[in-house]
Amino acid sequence: MINDSSGKIEIQHSKSKLLLLFIGAVAFAGIGFWFIIVRPKIDLPILGDPSMVFITGLACIVFFGIMGFFIFNIMGDKSPGLVISDEGVFDNSSALSVGLVLWTDILEIKETKFVNQTFISLIVKNPQVYIDRQTNVIKGVLMQKNFDTYGTAIAISANGLNCGYQELKDTLDKKFLEFKGNLKQ
Repeated sequence: MINDSSGKIEIQHSKSKLLLLFIGAVAFAGIGFWFIIVRPKIDLPILGDPSMVFITGLACIVFFGIMGFFIFNIMGDKSPGLVISDEGVFDNSSALSVGLVLWTDILEIKETKFVNQTFISLIVKNPQVYIDRQTNVIKGVLMQKNFDTYGTAIAISANGLNCGYQELKDTLDKKFLEFKGNLKQ
């Protein structure tokens, strides 16, 4: 984390974490190709059916191919992944980044767990504003799905950032409490 004299905290993308995520996405997309080309015989009730093997392979290619594309684009981005300032949180941490989230819009910061992954969820006054900011249709649909499932459109992961989850959560909580304390004065 980089602090400057104005109290702004910049957290860079972690190129090594992103590279590992990219390699994982490419590997799973490759498994999807293998499922389609080789059509391995699998002794499991669901995947024993050749059409299910094909559908699973296709789903792997599409999902992990899209993830790999987004991760590759983030790897080339030189700007910070997250900037925490007196104004708010500028999120550039993932494919579903929303840009500036003002402290005045944030109602709560909470943890959300999904498949052994913990995210920091920013609960905002009007999530639809942030969903509508997305110019990419796929990103907008995914953010809407996040909102429908988890009650938030804004989820930040430390996976691609140059800091750990707890450090990020503690920093966001501290800055949010400072903001709320300044409102009472």
